[in-house]
Amino acid sequence: MMENTRKTEIFENASIPKAVLTLCVPTVISSLVMVLYNLADTWFVGLLNDPVQNAAVTFAAPVLLAFNAVNNLFGVGTSSMMGRALGRKDINTVKRSSAFGFWAAAVCGILFSIIVFIFNDGLLALLGAQGDNIESTRGYLYWTVCWGAAPSILNVVLAYLVRTEGAVMHASIGTMGGCLLNIILDPIFVLPQCLDMGAAGAGLATFISNVCACLYFFVLLFIRRKTTFVCLNPVMARPKKNIVTGIFSVGIPAAIQNLLNVTGMTVLNNFTADFGSHAVAAMGIAYKIYMIPMQAAWGISQGIMPFISYNYGSKRIERAKDIVRFTAKIAVTFLAAVTVLFIIFSGSLISLFIKNTTIIDYGTHFLRGMSLALVFHFVDFLGVGVFQSFGNGLLSLIFAILRKIILEIPALIILNKLFPLYGLPYAQFAAEFVLAGASVITLVWLFNKTALQFTSQAHNNDL
Repeated sequence: MMENTRKTEIFENASIPKAVLTLCVPTVISSLVMVLYNLADTWFVGLLNDPVQNAAVTFAAPVLLAFNAVNNLFGVGTSSMMGRALGRKDINTVKRSSAFGFWAAAVCGILFSIIVFIFNDGLLALLGAQGDNIESTRGYLYWTVCWGAAPSILNVVLAYLVRTEGAVMHASIGTMGGCLLNIILDPIFVLPQCLDMGAAGAGLATFISNVCACLYFFVLLFIRRKTTFVCLNPVMARPKKNIVTGIFSVGIPAAIQNLLNVTGMTVLNNFTADFGSHAVAAMGIAYKIYMIPMQAAWGISQGIMPFISYNYGSKRIERAKDIVRFTAKIAVTFLAAVTVLFIIFSGSLISLFIKNTTIIDYGTHFLRGMSLALVFHFVDFLGVGVFQSFGNGLLSLIFAILRKIILEIPALIILNKLFPLYGLPYAQFAAEFVLAGASVITLVWLFNKTALQFTSQAHNNDL
């Protein structure tokens, strides 16, 4: 009981600034290291100064993003379920949820690898790989997906499970360790003065680093097996209706959201591919730079998710509301400053990754357009995080459909017709601007509705 109390102390009694910083700082650091890990492939492949090799990493990006569909299904879904159960002090549900989430994610990772291996040629065509790009893209996918899907997915899911019980530092160490190893291995496998594997070498480095990250989590959970709430016992993974429903109600909309992100990126890459490998490489570099501040903001929102879920489960809605307000102030200020810096220094940032003047020119325009979406993207994402923490998967699904199907993909089509190629990076800004306003309105409504619901329940209990 003492150990359980210690684990939940930060959720219940710590001041909001202290709790948010305690939970978010390691997650933000972990997210930024993950950015370095994602950029490492682009940077080291970029050192080859070969647009074909660099385009391979860009073409493969939607498939790696598709991992996030599984990550969110069993990472976000299970984390939300565990957090709400912790708030109710229902430890049995916490353990059964974690076991089911882990083993279901493992099975999906293996299936992912098998499907991509069997339908490899069709997938390459769907991704937009053409001519010289095909073999380099195939080599990158061979290691990152055909071999690496399961360890890549389990690495993230295990971090979610460990973070949910308050072990944020351990979650970050596992994630960061794998990322740092990837950065070390990349030049060894990629560069001509070493093994000279090009894009395929970057994929192999990613596979090895994810395997090592998973091993860290397995060792951690074995050492803490008598005190941790996270359970990997396959016997405890037996599906139970309330657990499967609780996980899937949040996880499926989160997974669909990521699949729609993959669809949007695939549409973007196919439009860009019409303008050649230089444009594709530039779009890929600009997008990864854009994701640096977004990963930091993502780390903030993911760090507070167990905090919000726990307080929702314990019916402390005002504390949950204050958490969201405090987090929004920090992140919006940070992202507004980054937007200004990106607009001013976009050309210099692109040139860090490749010295091709055509790619730098394209990338400068692309990054400026993308950066306008930063603040609005976070506000939208924060709202979806709250919906997930509350177990409200329907709202998450509605926003995912609005973002990609209703707003962003049509904007890509329209802007590309009006301003060929150069209109593409502004599509996300157009979509997120609308969604940010909708997110604020929906959050206010949801908090007020939930507060009234909890007040009514308390009144009925008193009677």
